[in-house]
Amino acid sequence: MDGAGPGEGQIGEDEGGERLTALSPGMAIPYGGDRLARVSPELASAFKPGDRLIVLQDSGTLLHVPAAQQAIAADAVGRAQAAFARMGEVSDAQITAFFDAFANRLADEAAWAAIAAANAADVARAQQRGRSTTRLAVSPAMRADMIAGLRAWRDAAPARGQVIEAVDHAGWRVEQVSAPLGVVAFVFEGRPNVFADATGVLRAGNTVVFRIGSDALGTARAIVGEALEPAIAEAGLPPGSAVLVDSAAHAAGWAMFADPRLGLAVARGSGPAVTQLGGIARQAGAPVSLHGTGGAWMAADASADPERLFAAVFHSLDRKVCNTLNVFCVTRDAAQDLIPVFLAALDQAGERGGHGVKLHVVEGDEAFLPKAWRQARVQVARAEGVREEAKVDLLPQAELGREWEWEQTPEVTLKVVADLNEAVGLFNCYSPQFAASLISTDRAAHDRFYATINAPFVGDGFTRWVDGQYALNKPELGLSNWEFGRLFARGGVLAGDGVFTVRARVSQSDIHLDRGGAPTPARPA
Repeated sequence: MDGAGPGEGQIGEDEGGERLTALSPGMAIPYGGDRLARVSPELASAFKPGDRLIVLQDSGTLLHVPAAQQAIAADAVGRAQAAFARMGEVSDAQITAFFDAFANRLADEAAWAAIAAANAADVARAQQRGRSTTRLAVSPAMRADMIAGLRAWRDAAPARGQVIEAVDHAGWRVEQVSAPLGVVAFVFEGRPNVFADATGVLRAGNTVVFRIGSDALGTARAIVGEALEPAIAEAGLPPGSAVLVDSAAHAAGWAMFADPRLGLAVARGSGPAVTQLGGIARQAGAPVSLHGTGGAWMAADASADPERLFAAVFHSLDRKVCNTLNVFCVTRDAAQDLIPVFLAALDQAGERGGHGVKLHVVEGDEAFLPKAWRQARVQVARAEGVREEAKVDLLPQAELGREWEWEQTPEVTLKVVADLNEAVGLFNCYSPQFAASLISTDRAAHDRFYATINAPFVGDGFTRWVDGQYALNKPELGLSNWEFGRLFARGGVLAGDGVFTVRARVSQSDIHLDRGGAPTPARPA
């Protein structure tokens, strides 16, 4: 090992070349081609021989992956890769049997009791830490959705070996055929139902390795032990067809996404975390599908039907998920008539959840609100408990893109705009460019709205329709926004049967084909 001077690390050697074995405080780490990041004292102290340092080239963020977490992730990806090598021998009937067995085990009362007990413990620990549990807690509805999703994949047509295109030539034929992509890595937040959705990639012959948020790790372990692994064994799929990265450390997820053996890296959760994971995977050469910041927008003009607006707002606020209404824009000429409708729908949505509502209004638009709203106080259910707050807060326009993460108290932003063109402009500028809805009876307005708004999901009513299983009868791996640009050759809904590559297969009927036109010589006797 070489000695290190001030501000230097230590470098050792092995059969693969030089290897970083230590870091020093203030050590310069190049990134982005011409910039430097500095090692903090905490990172230098924590870094040990065998650990890994991931340097994000877009930001200079230094991510420390301890050797133990690297080993956990590498083992999980290795098991999934070994299983994928055998998936070509697995019949579509076996894949169908897997989904059936997985669903049946979730439907089994004894198995579900064990899963529910593990989940109750996860929820209790999360509550003790002041963490949100609205997406963590399992429920009869969540269980039913998981089972229905698995049975939908059971009943789905085989998603591999499909002829996408065929070209016939004189004497030969070329077919473009769908084929499995490989190992799909999946990182998602603490939502146990997503755990079942992730296995949808097996329908197309892929294998999957996933890491769930630390809040739901106990629930995930129970699902693996009670349902997933028994279903894999019962169907005769290769061990490792679906693997849980059994670690609560973020570093395990970083290591998994940095593995060059991945065919696809899928991340869903909070915006910054998803962006970071996407950067790691891209640097490793893996294609990514990111599902981060959400929050739907709705706009209404003077032609809007009040009953339709009331229903759209109310039904867009039943719970907080990515497609929940987050920002409402109303044209100034309609504000006097439609804002009372909007506020009434908010109040009804709050009563539906057993709590009030919280409204943020963009600075300068507060005069459009009744005095009673501006002066009211409300009990707001936060992750850390119920607390009293002002019912209305002012919000700078620059924060229009902020997604409100609420528990039982619906939370929405109001913006009064000059016209629909301004609403579209604000959406395209500030939002994560995800979902938008227009309430209007003007057909031309809808056409302009659709043509100009930069969103993959556009509607004319409630926003909660944006869901793969609900809208397309396909359990989703996630929903992509256009925050980082439009997606190449696919829609915003990523489903299990959408994870594939294309192979070309040729059938030659004329054995005398020759690119240069030469005849086949006589075969020697």
